[in-house]
Amino acid sequence: GIVTTLTSLHKQRKAPSIMSQVRAAHLLVKHTESRNPVSRRTGQEVSLTPPLAMQEITSYMHKIQSEGLASFPLYAKERSDCSSFRADGDLGAFGRGMMQQSFEEASFALQVGEMSGIVSSDSGYHLIYRIA
Repeated sequence: GIVTTLTSLHKQRKAPSIMSQVRAAHLLVKHTESRNPVSRRTGQEVSLTPPLAMQEITSYMHKIQSEGLASFPLYAKERSDCSSFRADGDLGAFGRGMMQQSFEEASFALQVGEMSGIVSSDSGYHLIYRIA
């Protein structure tokens, strides 16, 4: 019946994914075109235009690359516009279909201990660090 069909469809869809979950942290810089342009860190409306937000996240990427990935949590806590700033950017573990597509693809493509380049989503610009 329907239940069997749904179960087998679900299994087929899950099959290609080798890992079912990743654990990642991120640093989010929102901009005026973000889906919800309010910083969860400051509670203030975001005033950065996309080009300025891109400039800012690029400078964080360069800082982290030159200082080493151990600096990622410090900068996520200091600057991220996501409420995960409280946990040094740590989003915990998540599976496929739980995050926006671009964010999910980047997270699953990273090796453990690796940081992404700049990823754009409806939320803004992200640097993603894969923890596990």
